[in-house]
Amino acid sequence: MLELDVVSWIVVALCALMVGISKTGIPGFGILVVPLMAAVMPARASTGVLLGILILADLFAVTYHRHNARWGYVLRLLVPSLVGIVAGYFGMKVISDRQLKPIIGGIVLVMLAVNYWRTATKGKDAPVPTKWWFAGGLGFLAGLTTMMANAAGPITTIYLLAMRLPKIEFVGTAAWFFFVINWLKVPFSVRLDVMTKESLKLNLLMLPFIAVGSVMGIFFLKRIPQKAFSAVVQLLAAAAAIKLLF
Repeated sequence: MLELDVVSWIVVALCALMVGISKTGIPGFGILVVPLMAAVMPARASTGVLLGILILADLFAVTYHRHNARWGYVLRLLVPSLVGIVAGYFGMKVISDRQLKPIIGGIVLVMLAVNYWRTATKGKDAPVPTKWWFAGGLGFLAGLTTMMANAAGPITTIYLLAMRLPKIEFVGTAAWFFFVINWLKVPFSVRLDVMTKESLKLNLLMLPFIAVGSVMGIFFLKRIPQKAFSAVVQLLAAAAAIKLLF
């Protein structure tokens, strides 16, 4: 078992709770999870522990949202995301997440600004992007960043916002996409020795906190209006992008 003091146990449990909320209810709610985990354990170890927590939270999310995914949008992202994961696996050998994060943060902020301008000027008549390169480019970036920096959330948010999905389908589509993507990352993470028996034991101990967070996420999702939901996820995506810059 990874050696953690009392404060570290509390932080990891809080992170598990936030991941649960973000998976079932408010995407991006757990923007502080990555730096918090890295603050209480070695950065490399925190990556493997977090991946296990994400996968367990995914199980709750896809169970609840089993009928809420728009599979066409999921499938458009999967192949380029797999290419991005492979690129990220090799990229981890030559570039650090510290070098990658500000680049991704800048890209996300620019794309959020473009999406805001598009919807602000054209409103409900704003066209839904259908070009192959839009889904392909964002899918590749999502795979690359989730493998190297656990930073695919804001990129996926941009894609789903552009598709103008209702909040339930937004969360359901994101849940199924990340369920598949996170499992695809497992063999690469094991090979890189960031997922270990010790990290899996810690993941199982966090299961109750993930479960509570998942229930809280469902509670919030049912009560937040569509307009407020879109505003919140955009603000959280922007906050995540700014965090990546610094």
